[in-house]
Amino acid sequence: MMKQKLAVFDMDGTLLDSLPDLADCGRQLLASYDLPAVSDVEVRRMIGNGVPLLVERLLQSASDKGAADKAESVDHAQACRQFMNLYTPRATRLSRLFPGTVDALNTLRQKGWLLAVCTNKPEVAALAILEHYGLSTLFACVGGGDSFPVKKPDPAHLLGTIEKAGGTPSRSVMVGDMSPDLLAAQGAKCPAVFAAWGYGDGSLADLAQAEAASMADVPEKAESLLAAA
Repeated sequence: MMKQKLAVFDMDGTLLDSLPDLADCGRQLLASYDLPAVSDVEVRRMIGNGVPLLVERLLQSASDKGAADKAESVDHAQACRQFMNLYTPRATRLSRLFPGTVDALNTLRQKGWLLAVCTNKPEVAALAILEHYGLSTLFACVGGGDSFPVKKPDPAHLLGTIEKAGGTPSRSVMVGDMSPDLLAAQGAKCPAVFAAWGYGDGSLADLAQAEAASMADVPEKAESLLAAA
């Protein structure tokens, strides 16, 4: 029997406008080490590859602003733990679902699609966010950044999420706004929709088979990709 269609969503910049909380926590982290602050615009370019790389980019930003000695003395692993301690209790304080998200997810479910999340966020944090917004029951599974031995852009992260959700790559569509999402889809050999409303540069649309201007466009775009397969 043919597998159900599966839509796999990235979280930050796709389902969730998480920039305000991530940027605020980044500033708190840097301040705790007496390092120069960052703007929301700067942090926007740092999101999408998980906490360790975000922290690395925050410290690099401090180095670039003349605080190299202090930044280089920071223990990276400790800074990552501190960032998560700051972020976990407040991940939804300023963050909001992108407009049309709930309607788009419900439309896909009504059309018989399974839904999953594949994010470089830790799984516990992603699950808590979905629970906060009342979305948990819509998703078959969450593949977090620590759910498997690898994370996006490694296709094994996406493939593991698809398998966990009960799907198959040929009947799945990845929806994401950054290169790790789209490169993971390429490697997993499943089509992708570029989330043009997110944090990624518009040129990333070249890595996807379709582009959606908003969440409201996703059901139609996803349907068309599998219809053309």
